[in-house]
Amino acid sequence: MSNRDSGSVRDSVISGTSRFSSLLSPAGSSQTSTFAIPQPQPSLPPLPANQKRTSEIYDRPVTKSRGAEVSLGAWAFLFAEIVQYTQKQVSGISEFEKRLSILGYRVGARLLELLPLRDYLHPVSSLRSPPPPTRTLRLLPILTYIHSTLYRYLFGRPADSLERSTENDDEYMIGDDDMVITRGVEVPKEMSDLSCAALVAGIVEAVMDGAGFPSRVTAHSVPSPQHPRRTVILIKLDSEVLAREAALGK
Repeated sequence: MSNRDSGSVRDSVISGTSRFSSLLSPAGSSQTSTFAIPQPQPSLPPLPANQKRTSEIYDRPVTKSRGAEVSLGAWAFLFAEIVQYTQKQVSGISEFEKRLSILGYRVGARLLELLPLRDYLHPVSSLRSPPPPTRTLRLLPILTYIHSTLYRYLFGRPADSLERSTENDDEYMIGDDDMVITRGVEVPKEMSDLSCAALVAGIVEAVMDGAGFPSRVTAHSVPSPQHPRRTVILIKLDSEVLAREAALGK
């Protein structure tokens, strides 16, 4: 392109810009236009003294969530959806319980970190002093912790029993006469061996493993005439836990 041609293009661009500028400017005015600066909006009026603003759950302190409760109806609806979704993904009872246990294991792994901090700063019961935030090496304290503190945090009350098997030294049982999460679950006769409390068994297993007591935890429905929804959480300890107990002395 020659210099003449490039000059023509440059002049056409400048002249086009001038035409657009004239459209933006007031007609017949060569002065610069002025625009009003928007003024800040007045702040929201203060709330009455007896009314407080609601805060998001993420804004609340982690250590001050004691006493927060979830509607039983909302929880039953959520758990029913979990059970139905899991049922569509499996082909047998053992796989069914395994999936629920895996889901509970993820919950228990998080509770193992969060619950000791909350319990130390805000004990569940004012009748006892808060436990020191140290790891225990003995078996009975961790089982008592699950039976009382963990269970109370999850269901608002401790478990009904904590027993040791009379046949096997590596088995302990936590009994619940009325498992909350199974109140709205009706197991069909062809799946009578299924226990939806496998979710709780996964939580207990995660706490045992994370505390240094590897074990296999399963849930079993053991109905009785007095307690038709009785559930037993069976804890089968690893051999290394028994060896450590023997070394520390019973």
